[in-house]
Amino acid sequence: MLDKNAIAKRIAKEIKDGYYVNLGIGIPTLVANYIPKGINVVLQSENGLLGMGPFPFEGEEDPDLINAGKQTITTLPGSSIFDSAMSFGMIRSQKIDLTILGAMEVSENGDIANWKIPGKMVKGMGGAMDLVASAKNIIVAMQHINKAGESKLLPECTLPLTGLKCIKKIVTELAVLDVLPEGGFRLIERAPGVSVDFIKQSTSGKLFAEADVKEMDLN
Repeated sequence: MLDKNAIAKRIAKEIKDGYYVNLGIGIPTLVANYIPKGINVVLQSENGLLGMGPFPFEGEEDPDLINAGKQTITTLPGSSIFDSAMSFGMIRSQKIDLTILGAMEVSENGDIANWKIPGKMVKGMGGAMDLVASAKNIIVAMQHINKAGESKLLPECTLPLTGLKCIKKIVTELAVLDVLPEGGFRLIERAPGVSVDFIKQSTSGKLFAEADVKEMDLN
């Protein structure tokens, strides 16, 4: 199974030259560390930054430079800082080519739940609802199963929804999956050493898989 950094490394392979990319809180923030060489992308943080770089080395942090998850970050030459109104104007006007989000649950129809667990304190919904309503393409970085061994890829989400039929691709510790337009998950790649049968057992939603599914290339 992949750890969080390996999930981020695999997702980074989906980024194309010239993209403007929004990184959500959690695993997505790690993607900044794995942008392939020779790929020119601009990373956007919804709290008001274009041109986000990788995380700083210990001792080089600037507490005034943070991402949407309040982690210290770096900026690249040519980066710009602005207010939240400008940031969400970019998002709502579909200037962002790719959004990478974390999730608690995703349904086989591409619905996502990622902002609230009933009964637990929430600081706010953040910008997730704007992102899923406006993004041209959304990839989810998430755990396939929870700590109890239960699937988080479901026929229907059980938690409060963030958006409907908006997720295109999912990368988990077990697999890379597409969400089909007609509904259902299609297994594209499996994590090294993880069997197709195990992925089927770990997916509650409808799953389509060939008998021979290639392993992820993380190099």
